Amino acid sequence: MAHYLHVISFDVPYPPDYGGVIDVYYRIKALAEAGVKVILHCFEYGRPPRNELAEVADEMHLYARKKPLSSLPLRKPYITLSRRSKDLLSRLLEDDHPILFEGLHCCYYLDHPSLKDRKKLVRMHNIEWQYYQQLAAQEGDLVKKQYLQLEAKALRKYEIVLWDADHILAISPKDEQYLADKYVGVHYLPAFHPYTQVTCLLGKGDYCLYHAKLSVAENHQAAMYLIREVFAEMSIPLIIAGSDPLPELIHELNQHEHIMLRHNPGAGEMEALMREAHVHILPTFQDTGIKLKLLNALFSGRFILVNPPMVKGTGLEGAVAIAETPRDFRVLTLRLFRRDFSQGEIDQRKKLLTERFSNRKGAELLVGLLGG
Repeated sequence: MAHYLHVISFDVPYPPDYGGVIDVYYRIKALAEAGVKVILHCFEYGRPPRNELAEVADEMHLYARKKPLSSLPLRKPYITLSRRSKDLLSRLLEDDHPILFEGLHCCYYLDHPSLKDRKKLVRMHNIEWQYYQQLAAQEGDLVKKQYLQLEAKALRKYEIVLWDADHILAISPKDEQYLADKYVGVHYLPAFHPYTQVTCLLGKGDYCLYHAKLSVAENHQAAMYLIREVFAEMSIPLIIAGSDPLPELIHELNQHEHIMLRHNPGAGEMEALMREAHVHILPTFQDTGIKLKLLNALFSGRFILVNPPMVKGTGLEGAVAIAETPRDFRVLTLRLFRRDFSQGEIDQRKKLLTERFSNRKGAELLVGLLGG
């Protein structure tokens, strides 16, 4: 007998072009391939619905995200309060199928009395209050910093809504440990991704690569760090690739002939950039969740060089080179550029990723939870 599952997504998950929606889209796809009938509910605020979603979802319903003024007073975190809809609740009540809430963003109805007898699962993409706390620490604009601080406090208080979930799906071993210390029904469910096999190339490339959604403050900060602190003192080429770079980054790039920007590359161009790079350099200043750009590099790239927050608590520490300081980044980059990427390293990568990041195994875990 086929399983039916309501999935409430914080955004339209197509195209799968940034971390959170990559996880959502490829999880829905894997569930559909496992025979689950997905009823997809999306909060839409700038990303229009796409016909491609009809290939992985049995039904799709769209809801407008609430504006800030219509969400006052803020009795819950804004990211949650702005994703409420009476139409959504009405549709959920039309049947008794299980419900998957994507993040605390979508948990407005998790503790609703009308849903108390339903099987409810929550996918935690981060420990959200920690994520917002770290965003606030990095934010220079005082108004934005205050908003992020208030949201972090609200999310920390609101997190207890997870007691109303039957199953909580952590995205990393570190998050699993945090959640299991506080709640019941916690499971580690690795991030879903677009890869079915490792496609790394042998040999050498002739540039380093940083790839990310460049409009995101965290990614902008990492790109600026690489330019100013690492590559300004090196001659090895660096390509920074991603969408919507800020003017400050473009100005900084223009000061260095060996550092180049690939602005809004298409999927094919990005795939080629990732496969042909010699070293993926991926610093981050937030150790929350797991970064999908790291998984992308592991499946398709050669050497990977990160700082500790990128891999802390992920179980992937042995698959990458780790640098603590700008000098470490320079030394290790030069060292890796003298090496060929070997078949032995590809074989190790395949073993690690097949065991730990299989979409099929993740879907099987979910199907088991739906039936149990």
